[in-house]
Amino acid sequence: MQQQVLADTVRVAVHSSDELTRAGLVSYLRHDRRLSLTETAREADVTVVAAEVANASTLGLLHRLAEDSGAEPDTMNFVVVVGRRWEADVSAAVDRGMRAVLSRGSFTAAEFAQTLVAVAHGGGSLPVPLQGALMEQIRVIQREVLAPRGLSASGVNAREVDVLRLLAEGWELADIADKLGFSERTIKYVLYGLMKRLDLRNRAHAVSYAIRAGLI
Repeated sequence: MQQQVLADTVRVAVHSSDELTRAGLVSYLRHDRRLSLTETAREADVTVVAAEVANASTLGLLHRLAEDSGAEPDTMNFVVVVGRRWEADVSAAVDRGMRAVLSRGSFTAAEFAQTLVAVAHGGGSLPVPLQGALMEQIRVIQREVLAPRGLSASGVNAREVDVLRLLAEGWELADIADKLGFSERTIKYVLYGLMKRLDLRNRAHAVSYAIRAGLI
C-alpha cells in the first residue's frame, strides 16, 4: 500500500520571491500525502509560482522556468498564486504553461491540494473573470484573424465544413460538387488536403472528426 501512495505522489516545486509566502505554500503541501515537495521545476509534475501582481514579468518568469527545466512551455504545468490582481495576457500565460490560477488568501489547504492534483492529471482551473477574458480573446481571434481568411479555430475552413456536412448527410462526391458549384476533382482535392493535414484515415474518419469537434 505504501508503494502505491508513493507512486501516485504529485511532485510540486514552489517558486516565490517572498520567503514568507513560499513557506506558507510549502506548509500546505505537507498536509496532503498525495503531494511531495521538490526543489526545481525540472523535477516537478506541477510548479507553483507566487506573484503579488501577475503581469508581463510573471510571463517572463514562466518562460525562464520552462527553459531552466529543459521543457517546452506548453508542456509545463504552472499554478499561479496571485496576491492582489491579474494584469497579464491570459492566453499568453496559457501558452507559457499556466494551468490554474488561485487568489492568495482565498483558498484552503484542501482546495490547494486538489488543484495541484487536478493539474498534474491534465486538468485546470481559472477564476471566472479570467475565463471571460480568455473567451473574449478567442472570439477576437476568430472574428479578426481566422474568419477573414475562411478559417475556424479548429483549423478547418468553411469549404471543408460544407463538404463534410454533405458527406455526413450521405451525398456522393459528384452530387456535392454539383451542389457547391465545384468540380468533383476539386472536392476530392479538398478532402485529400483536409485528411492529410489532420492525419485522418479516410472519409468516414473525417466525418467522425467533424462531428466530435462540433463542426457539423
